[in-house]
Amino acid sequence: MSSLGNFLWFIFGGLISGLSWFFVGCLWCITIIGIPIAKQCFKLASVSFFPFKKEIEYGGGAVSLFANIIWILFSGIPLALEHLAWGVVLCITIIGIPFGKQQFKLAKLALMPFGAKVKDK
Repeated sequence: MSSLGNFLWFIFGGLISGLSWFFVGCLWCITIIGIPIAKQCFKLASVSFFPFKKEIEYGGGAVSLFANIIWILFSGIPLALEHLAWGVVLCITIIGIPFGKQQFKLAKLALMPFGAKVKDK
């Protein structure tokens, strides 16, 4: 069932969301200091392409907190707003509610990507 969900997700918003993460990662790659942040963006782009059957655990320490603050200032808010807007649009219909919930999960991840670990269910 998750394969069908991932396929439908990819068509109805996953492609655009994943490409957004990929594009932000490419922008971070312009500077040498931003390469570790870009690696996290590329990892989370794969989650954004296919989020079903994946669980996110939050944690981390002081370095993750510092990276999250820098991330929010430069990239986190636009990505979170994109996921939030997609989530609201998808939740308009009953069929779109599971997809909207995934967008809300990704919006939270867009605000705090460092220290987050992606696990398969």
